[in-house]
Amino acid sequence: MALRVGVIGGGQLARMMVPAAVELGIDIRVLAEGPGMSAAIAATAEGDYHDAETVLAFAREVDVVTFDHEHVPQDVLRALVDAGVAVRPGPEPLAVAQDKITMRRRLSELGLPVPDWAAVHDPDELRAFLDDHGGRAVVKTPRGGYDGKGVRVVSDPAEVEDWFIAVAETGGGQALLVEELVPFTRELAQSVARRPSGEVVAWPLVETVQQDGVCAEVFAPAADTAGRIADMTESIAVRIAEELGVTGVLAVELFQTADDRILINELAMRPHNTGHWSIDGSTTSQFEQHLRAVLDLPLGTTGMHAPSAVMINVLGGPADGDLAARYPGALAAFPEAKFHFYGKAPRPGRKIGHVTVVGDDVDDVVYRARAAAAHFDD
Repeated sequence: MALRVGVIGGGQLARMMVPAAVELGIDIRVLAEGPGMSAAIAATAEGDYHDAETVLAFAREVDVVTFDHEHVPQDVLRALVDAGVAVRPGPEPLAVAQDKITMRRRLSELGLPVPDWAAVHDPDELRAFLDDHGGRAVVKTPRGGYDGKGVRVVSDPAEVEDWFIAVAETGGGQALLVEELVPFTRELAQSVARRPSGEVVAWPLVETVQQDGVCAEVFAPAADTAGRIADMTESIAVRIAEELGVTGVLAVELFQTADDRILINELAMRPHNTGHWSIDGSTTSQFEQHLRAVLDLPLGTTGMHAPSAVMINVLGGPADGDLAARYPGALAAFPEAKFHFYGKAPRPGRKIGHVTVVGDDVDDVVYRARAAAAHFDD
């Protein structure tokens, strides 16, 4: 009988777990939010992941439950655990990923490098933080933000007045997260995977480029990081995975400053956009590794197939016509490129797919990856 993995959430991350599951002979099942989701090919159920009974009914048909996102409520996660379901990652680590204030507090307790931060409950507290940090700072909503949403750079508390109103209406002492505006020179990302029995492996450190708060490009490995920086980022990610008890893939997004300090920006306890390059560029992709990890199977090696791998996100897509009309030209012009699309309709700023090119010469790889992705943009 095949091993059965249930994925809550029908987005592109669940979709990209499907080929790896097929290769390993894993029976992968998806609880999608509705029809027409990216992972519709593996959707065996549709329903609201906020509803415990819906999720429990889905979970009873699999050996282990994992996630396409971190948004499943804690009471639902606890209900799964109480019912004897293997939930990986579990409620405790997911609580850290679900709330940015909890994340900052926990990382600070571990003595890990993070930007200066505070939980602010009202404009006066935010004003005090601004006064102490040069008059500008980054304010984030603790929950629900992604791809630049829920993040504002401010110099006056009035710029987040609507968020303070929403916090007040929520009640229960809720707050906003404010952080110093880090003078970083570039952004990095370190992915690792951990299985319940303790084995941990890491991929090469990558550099990421953001466009309007959305990951646009990823370069593996990150240039000029071999040695001290790569060792530091790997040790940070491994420590987080072990201390928080993460099972599966963990992606740690990082800032590198002009004086080569490394600061933690965000965490994701699942496969992540910054690791998509591994599908074509690494011996073991993050999606295969995630399945191995949550099933507590031995993990694969993470070496690269070539000295350089570059992933470019296709953001938005063609303004006229459909993606399929662009295939012949792109595939003919760039036969070495690997194209991945997510079954999403084009829309400005939307991640509808990505392109990866691997090779020996980084400049040529970058050029060809960008040019291949450009075939699908207007």
